[in-house]
Amino acid sequence: MQGVLNSGYEVAASLREKAALIRKWCLISTTEVGSGHPTSCLSAADLTTVLFGKYFSYDIEHPLNLYNDRFVLSKGHAAPLLYALFGVAGAYPLNELKTLRKFGSRFQGHPVPRFEFSEAATGSLGQGLSVGAGLALVAKREKLPSKTYVLLGDGELAEGQIWEAANFAAYHQLDNLIAIADINRLAQSGETMFGHHLDKYADRFRAFGFEVITIDGHRLEECDHALEQAVYNKSGRPVAIIMKTIKGKGISFLEDKEGWHGKALNREQLQLALAELGETDDRVRFTLKRRQGFAVTKEVHPAVNIDRAFQKGNEYGLREVFGQALAGLGKQQPNVYALDADVKNSTFTQDFAFQIPERFVECYIAEQNMVSAAVGLSRLGKIPFVCTFAAFFTRAADQIRMARVSGGNIKFVGSHVGVSIGEDGPSQMALEDIALFGAVPDCVIFQPADAVATVQLMSLMIQHQGFAYMRILRPKTKVLYANDERFHIGGSKVLRHSDGDLLTIAATGITVFEALSAADQLRDQGIFVRVVDCYSISPIDKKTLAACLQKTRNPFLITVEDHFVHGGMGDFAAAALSDMGMPIRIEKMAVSKISQSGKMEQLLDDARISAAHLVARVKDLLSRNGKE
Repeated sequence: MQGVLNSGYEVAASLREKAALIRKWCLISTTEVGSGHPTSCLSAADLTTVLFGKYFSYDIEHPLNLYNDRFVLSKGHAAPLLYALFGVAGAYPLNELKTLRKFGSRFQGHPVPRFEFSEAATGSLGQGLSVGAGLALVAKREKLPSKTYVLLGDGELAEGQIWEAANFAAYHQLDNLIAIADINRLAQSGETMFGHHLDKYADRFRAFGFEVITIDGHRLEECDHALEQAVYNKSGRPVAIIMKTIKGKGISFLEDKEGWHGKALNREQLQLALAELGETDDRVRFTLKRRQGFAVTKEVHPAVNIDRAFQKGNEYGLREVFGQALAGLGKQQPNVYALDADVKNSTFTQDFAFQIPERFVECYIAEQNMVSAAVGLSRLGKIPFVCTFAAFFTRAADQIRMARVSGGNIKFVGSHVGVSIGEDGPSQMALEDIALFGAVPDCVIFQPADAVATVQLMSLMIQHQGFAYMRILRPKTKVLYANDERFHIGGSKVLRHSDGDLLTIAATGITVFEALSAADQLRDQGIFVRVVDCYSISPIDKKTLAACLQKTRNPFLITVEDHFVHGGMGDFAAAALSDMGMPIRIEKMAVSKISQSGKMEQLLDDARISAAHLVARVKDLLSRNGKE
C-alpha cells in the first residue's frame, strides 16, 4: 500500500513540475516578444498539464492521424499555452518558443494552420466549441476512439454561438466531446458576466444537456478526477468541466489582478516570476499515449453522375437538381458530408439526408455553429457542403472568415438569391453574398443559369481544394446547354455572337435569360450584341471578356446581375479588365435599392435589370457614343 501511495505522490510531483515548466515558457515567450496574454495561460496550466500528462492520446509525428485525440484552444489568445504544451510533449525544442509572434514563426499570436498541431484558427472568441463539435461528430459517426477537448474562456461564454454549439452537441449525443471552461473571473476590461459564480455556468451547461463537473482548477487531484470522469463518460451526453481558476496563477503579483490582460512582463518582472516558480528542468517531457490509426486522406472522385438527362429548352428547378447531384456525389465520394440549417426541403439536401443519413448533419437554425462545425469536419479530411438560404450566410460572416483562416476545404451553397425569389420579400433576398464570399481570398464563386451548369459546376467545386461558393436560383430555368457541355473554373460561355456585334452584355444566373431576351429584341431592330454567361464570377473569365471588347465594334461592356451593385460580378469584371491597355467602357446594371414582394418579372423590372431595361441601356449607350 505504501508503494502505491508513493507512486501517487511521484505522479503528482511530476505533474506539478510540468505545470511549472508550462508556466515558465508561457512567460518567457511573451516577454521575449513583448506582447501576448500570459495571465490567461497561467490560469489553465494545471488542468491542461494533467490532460497532457495522463489522458491525451496523440501521435506527435502524425497530427492528422484520425485516432488522435483533439485539443481545441477556443480561447485563442492563450496560444502560448498551446505551444508550450506541445513543446513539452516533444514536438519541437522549447527554445523555439522564443520566436512567438515574430515574422515567419509558426507560433503566431493566435493559433493558425501554420502551427500543425492546431485544429483550427482561433482567437475570434466563441467559435471553438462549434469546431470541437464538428470534430467530435465525425469521430462519433465513424466510430473513431478519439476524444475532443475544447478549452473555453469564461469571457467567451457570453457569445451566443457557444450555446448554439452546446445545443448541437447535446442533440447529436456527442459524449466524446469535453468542454473545459476556464472560469478565471477577469476578462479584458473588467470582471466577466458571472465572475467566480460557477453555479451560473454549471446551470447553463446542464440546461443544454451536458454532464457537468465543477472543480478547483488548481488542485491537481480534482483535475485528474474530473478528466477521468469525462474520459470514461457513459451518459450519452457531452461533458463540461467548469473549473474555478485564478488569472495569473502561480505568480503572486499577477494573481487575480486587473489590468494585466494582454500584457507581457518586462525582463525584470520575468526574473521575479521565474524565481517564484522555482527551479524547473527544461528536459522534462510529457509521454503522450498513442493509438495506432490511419491518417486523413484527401482522395477525390470528382465525377457526378445522376440518372437523368436534361432536355434542352425544358425548365428545371436548380435547387432540385442540386439536391439530386449532391446525393449522387455523396454516394461516389465517401468523404462528402451535407450540413443544412433546417431548410433541407428548400435547398433539397433532403435527397442526401434520405439516401445517406449517416453523413447528413442537421444543424437547425444556427448558421454560425454550422459553418464552424464544418471547419472541424474539414480538418479530419471530410468535404462538407454547407447549405442554407444564401441571405443567411451573412449572419455567419465572421465564421466564414475564420474558416478560411483555418484553411478549410468547405463548399458553400446558398439558395434563394436575388430579387428573383419573388413574393418572400427583401428579408429573404441574398443580394450581398457575392461581396461576402468575394472578399475571402481564393474563394471560387459560381452561379449556374441552368441544370446542366449546376451539375457540372458541382464537379468543379469538389475538385477544388479550398473554399467554393455556389449561388442557386429559386425559379425554374430553361436548359441552355447540352448534357456534355464542359465548364471550368474561371470560364464563361458566349451564348450570342456575330461579326456585327456592337457591344457585349455579361450576365450571370437569372440575368442570363434577361440578356438573351434583350439580345433577341435588339436583333429584331437590327442591333446585334454579344451575350456572355459568366457562370464563374471569381475568378472571372478575363480572357473571354477582353476578347469580346476587342472583337465588338465598340469596346463596351454592360454587366447585369441580380445582386447589389457593390461587390458583385460587375466589380469582378471591371477589376479584371482594368489593365486592358485600350479605352473601354464598363456599365454595371445591378440592384440598387431594397426590394419588395411581388412576381419575379415585376421585381426584375423594378430593380432595372430586366430585358426591357437592358434594351434601353444598350440603345442609350450607343446613342451617347454617337454623340460623343
